[in-house]
Amino acid sequence: MSYFLSTLDNLVHQTAFFNLTVGNYIMIAVACFFLYLAIAKQYEPLLLVPIAFGMLLVNIYPDIILSAEEAPNGAGGLLYYFYKLDELAILPSLIFMGVGAQTDFGPLIANPKSFLLGAAAQFGIFVAYFGAIFMGFNDKAAAAISIIGGADGPTSIFLAGKLGQTALLGPIAVAAYSYMSLVPIIQPPIMKLFTTKKERAIKMGQLRPVSKLEKILFPIIITIVVCMVLPTTAPLIGMLMLGNLFKESGVVRQLTETASNAMMYIVVIFLGTSVGATTSAEAFLNLNTIKIVVLGLVAFAFGTFAGVIFGKIMCVATGGKVNPLIGSAGVSAVPMAARVSQKVGSEEDPTNFLLMHAMGPNVAGVIGTAVCAGTFMAMFGVF
Repeated sequence: MSYFLSTLDNLVHQTAFFNLTVGNYIMIAVACFFLYLAIAKQYEPLLLVPIAFGMLLVNIYPDIILSAEEAPNGAGGLLYYFYKLDELAILPSLIFMGVGAQTDFGPLIANPKSFLLGAAAQFGIFVAYFGAIFMGFNDKAAAAISIIGGADGPTSIFLAGKLGQTALLGPIAVAAYSYMSLVPIIQPPIMKLFTTKKERAIKMGQLRPVSKLEKILFPIIITIVVCMVLPTTAPLIGMLMLGNLFKESGVVRQLTETASNAMMYIVVIFLGTSVGATTSAEAFLNLNTIKIVVLGLVAFAFGTFAGVIFGKIMCVATGGKVNPLIGSAGVSAVPMAARVSQKVGSEEDPTNFLLMHAMGPNVAGVIGTAVCAGTFMAMFGVF
């Protein structure tokens, strides 16, 4: 009988109820809230579901992210090995290949001025960089945090890993992906505040047709130019353009389908769950996390603001031919930011179709955020 009671007592004390802290319960609640947003509200479910579930797992069973060196049996936790792929910048680069295979750069090629709008929207990154330094972060940590302003989760993870800011990777990634999913909530008030009703109702002319040759040459030329100037961007820009070349060449259909579907979804599972697993209560519930979340919001808001303001400048310069709303799509949340531009514009005039025009700055923003990441790496001598 005593053996039975002793065994039962051991089993009971092995349950998570006896090992969790108040912080763990808070993070479990946050994970459930993220799952609610993803499932009930459909805010970026492909990202938020795995992230939230990884968050749930690590706060119930912390050993799931334990490294091989820390584990008693010498074998690390399952999600530790997923996380190493983040840390080594493998998964973010593969995500970019998938994005490239899914992306049509036609609107950007048809309207090269979109590059300027994509560049303007990166202003938030540098506002956040100096803001992070002001808040007490070192220069590398500030750079890793600031990339949140590009609303680009993979680039945020990539840069944090390259700059050795793995301790901040969880909060940075969660903030970046959270703001990506909240684009339809955060951007419209800023867009409406800095534009007039007349500006929002501007109809833009139809984009010119883009030839197949142009679409094939574009990823090759961009890779050569950008990577020659900033070789540190090669892992991101190179993979983005390789994926796009798969798509536009028309001769590797199987590679295009694999990169844009099966591989992309597998990588999202690994990336999402491992990012979520970095948000243990001990790592996440601290003052630095609050600072990162605030700085991310500031960066994202300023990026949207700068894109809209530069859109207004282009509107004046072109005699009213550019709708300033497309400038907000310069943050690289593809294609959600472009859809928000379309939605806000159609609220003023249901017959106004801005989506394809907004896709130009949107995909330019992806390139712009990667260039900013490469610039920071070059600044700190990281390759």
